Amino acid sequence: MLTVATVNVNGIRAAFRRGMVPWLESTDPDLLLMQEVRASDDVLRELLGGDWNIAHAEPTIDGHKGRAGVAIASRRPIKDERIDVGPARFAGCGRWIEADVVLDDGSVLTAISTYVFTGEFETPPRQEEKYAFLDAITARLTELRADGRHVLMCGDLNIAHREVDLKAWKANRKKSGFLPQERAWMDRLFEAGWVDLGRRFGGEGPGPYSWWSWRGRAFDNDAGWRIDYQIASVELAAAATGCTVHRAPTYAERWSDHAPVVATYDV
Repeated sequence: MLTVATVNVNGIRAAFRRGMVPWLESTDPDLLLMQEVRASDDVLRELLGGDWNIAHAEPTIDGHKGRAGVAIASRRPIKDERIDVGPARFAGCGRWIEADVVLDDGSVLTAISTYVFTGEFETPPRQEEKYAFLDAITARLTELRADGRHVLMCGDLNIAHREVDLKAWKANRKKSGFLPQERAWMDRLFEAGWVDLGRRFGGEGPGPYSWWSWRGRAFDNDAGWRIDYQIASVELAAAATGCTVHRAPTYAERWSDHAPVVATYDV
């Protein structure tokens, strides 16, 4: 059984200070995919310790340093890793990393950790940057699936797919993260055969949500968004046995504004 956890840590150093370690020890994932790492490679490796094989895309260009970074930590060997989603404009943004993970039977799973741009409806260039990144994801996933390999894309996609994926959907119909064009991109992804495991195992909703604002009583009132995903190729999805959101018991026990999404696979 393979256990995969994905989480936007909102700064790995802050997450460790707030209590990520007990969760990590109790969950004991085989693969840990992280977004918004916000730390150097040396710091990440020091915090996680030497028992992990680590692939890390640290942002290297202005405007992304200190607020992005994605990583994959694996208990299994990593055969190869790649940090480019495709277009040169996204090189060094620290929002995409692939790792070819060797499973127990010798087969390879290509795991992806991605952190999609937030976007901003009121600022067209920022929103267009998000759409361009989404288009690049579509093209890259198509390339990866061409040889029939298992592919698992995890991360903070900054999109709530349907009305059941955010509490205040009526108030957010013109906000980035719930725009018709963004949601249509997800429609096309799933129509192409990719499987949203959070929805498959989470029922018809509402929720389960994976992000809540730090402000006000959003967490206590469960006024959240489901924007963190495990999206699997069809054959891998058939091997999934469960997918759950590890929501903290209380506001005080949160170590990120996101909750981990954890899935198990019989591979």
